[in-house]
Formats: sequence, C-alpha cells, structure tokens
Amino acid sequence: MDYYKILGINKGASEDEIKKAFRKLAHKYHPDKKGGDEKKFKEISEAYSVLSDKKKKEQYDKYGRVFSAGGGPAYGGEGAGPFGGFGFEFDPSSFSEFSDLGDIFDAFFEGLGVRQKRRTYYRGADLEINSEISLEEAFYGAEKEIKYSAKIKCGKCQGNGYDAAAGFEKCHICGGQGEIKESRKSFFGDFAQVKTCQQCFGSGQIPKSVCQDCRGVGKITGDRKVKVEIHPGVSSDQLVKIKGMGEAGERGAEAGDLYVRIKIKPHKIFERIGNDLLIRKEISLIDILLEKNIEIPTISGKLKIEIPENFNLRENLRISGEGMPIFGNFGRGNLIVELKIKTPKKLNSKAKKILEDLEKEM
Repeated sequence: MDYYKILGINKGASEDEIKKAFRKLAHKYHPDKKGGDEKKFKEISEAYSVLSDKKKKEQYDKYGRVFSAGGGPAYGGEGAGPFGGFGFEFDPSSFSEFSDLGDIFDAFFEGLGVRQKRRTYYRGADLEINSEISLEEAFYGAEKEIKYSAKIKCGKCQGNGYDAAAGFEKCHICGGQGEIKESRKSFFGDFAQVKTCQQCFGSGQIPKSVCQDCRGVGKITGDRKVKVEIHPGVSSDQLVKIKGMGEAGERGAEAGDLYVRIKIKPHKIFERIGNDLLIRKEISLIDILLEKNIEIPTISGKLKIEIPENFNLRENLRISGEGMPIFGNFGRGNLIVELKIKTPKKLNSKAKKILEDLEKEM
C-alpha cells in the first residue's frame, strides 16, 4: 500500500503538506458525510498516522512498512489494537502519536461540521459590586442606576483589537495553521503536544494594523452605568446577575457578567429578621388598663391595635401580614412588636386612692 499515493503527495512532502492533504481527503471521504467512503477514510487515516510520525515514516521509507512494538502487524486487520477499526493502532512506545490521533479526531469532527480552529480569545471577567438601598426600597422595589469602572470594548476598533480594512498577513510563527507542535524528550520517549499559537491566538493571521488605543486587546478601561431592578422583598447580601455587563472580552470575545450585591441600610425604627420586622414600642400602663387603642407604625403606614385580654406583657405581640414581602412569592411576613411598659411617675394621694379602689374592684 503506497501511503504517499493515497494522500496524493510526493515522498519529499513536508509535515504541513502531509497534514493539509490528510485533512482535505478526510473531510471529503468522511463516512458520516453524504458521498463519504468508509474504506477510503480508513486508508487515508492509516497513511496519515504513519507519515505524520517521524519514526514510523522513517521505517516506511526504508522498509516499505512499519513494525509494531510487539512484532505483529502494524496497521489494519486483526490485532491492530483498540483503534483497528479506523486502520491505525496506538503505539505505546511513541508518545508523539497523541498529537497524530488529535489530528485524526479533528478531521472526524470537521466531517460533522465542527470548527477546527482553537482560538484563545478570552471571555471577560465577571465583576461584583455593592449597591446600598433603604429598607423602604427593599419593601416596595426600586430601579437603581449604578455607575462603575471596568474594562469596556474599545470604541476605536469595536473590540477587535485591529483595523480589519488594513488586512492581514500569515502568522510567521505557526505558518498560518493557528497552532504549533512542541516536542520534548522524556524517560518514556518522545512527547509531542499541539498548542494554540499565542502569536495569532489560533487564527493563523496577524493584522497589519494593530489598534493603538487598546494595543490589540480589544478593550480599555472606562466607565459603565447600568439600571438594576430591585424586586420587593430582596434580602441583604442577595446577588442580582446582569448578563454581559462585566468586563469586555479580549478581541471581541464574550463579555463577563455583573453581579450586584444588595446591601440594605439599617433602619431607625425597624429591625429586619428574615421576612419579619421587629419594632420596639413604649406604651403607658394606664393606656393598657383603660384599654386604649395603641398606634403602631408599620413600614407601609400606621396601625391601631388593642392589647388582647389576659395578654402576657413580657411576650412580643405578633401582627400577621405586616412584615416584608416574601421575595418571589405572595404574602408578607409579620410585624413583631416588643412592648416596653412605661410606669407612671410618683403618684399623689388622690391617684393612690383611685388605684386602691380599682384594686378592690378587680
């Protein structure tokens, strides 16, 4: 089997020419594509897995075949290893084959319509900022405009990092491939790894005119403002997520998200306990004895109540449905009234006589 003929290349073809020929044919004959040929796909996969590996290519050029580590058949047929169905085997004596298998899988996924380029355009970072609101705003809900500083999309290049009209040139580091192959020797043998080219960030092209404002990154430091909708019943330390309002991504990549942490300012009258509100109310003992209505402030207005008969004044009075709205639900919490009894000043003789008569009456 002539591997060079299968790939349609000359014996002196370079690594790039071998790879390009394989990818073109693998894309054409992929069995999952209309008009694909499984047998042909296996042949070109076998040819590429040999010619792309220096050690195996050297054996093939010298002897017309490749010898496996165990002395058996190297490619195809029974005993070809776990990947024999594709016409090639995993040779544990050579770690460099990992990169070759990666190329074959790239072609496999390309046949399914998946992009091959491995671009390292980094998504923007998420941001978190605090927004302080009043208890009344947490009760009724509000819309707050927040201003903050962040990395924003460069206006001059629209976040691309370059002037597209000036054109591009092929990356001299990766030769336009968008990725580079690094080889290292280890105790176990040669190890090869395919990495995204950091010069062109996987695109294979270098812009001729880099944006001077953002120096090719596509983002600059600037001011942002956003409106945040505060829903009734929101709690302190609750996070509100605003998608895409974090830092801008590099060279047009997706922006990060903004997380607004709600901080509710302390209130001069009410103390919040979950969905309940606690208020401390000072009342006169005389008013209680005379069964007068007591005016209680609530967060939404005022309320007049009576102290129930036989009520233990050491306990808190609970008024249902006068607390905070329950976030994302219907209903409200409770208003808890902590009573503080105010005793009368020193009584004169007339007042004492009245109380003594009251005591006898009761």
